[in-house]
Amino acid sequence: MLNKREYLILVSFTKPEKANYYNKQRYQIEMTFMAIKSNGFVLEQTHHSNTKRIGKLILLIMVAFVWAYKVGIYIPQNIKQITIKKHVRKAKTIFKTGFDYITKCFLNASYISKFNIFEFLSCT
Repeated sequence: MLNKREYLILVSFTKPEKANYYNKQRYQIEMTFMAIKSNGFVLEQTHHSNTKRIGKLILLIMVAFVWAYKVGIYIPQNIKQITIKKHVRKAKTIFKTGFDYITKCFLNASYISKFNIFEFLSCT
């Protein structure tokens, strides 16, 4: 979300009418990679070279990512809104909101969750 005095210039050579849509999609992909690489799971620090192990690790990370994302969607809708900072952007991403909540539930034995975080892992 841009401030009233900010401009976003998008250049598109193929479909200018869809440039904003494509930019939003690209941004979502960049945020996903950031969450996987440095802002949550720090995948780059594994130093594995075995492709089978890396494949299993990535699969596990994807399940955890979707879990954190779904919890991050649930929290602002049902528990507490994500704080908006002075620059009119959210203080945390949806992923980081869910990731932090799940982490708090696991690492703080005295914390009582306001909902069952494991229900988001169910396919039913």
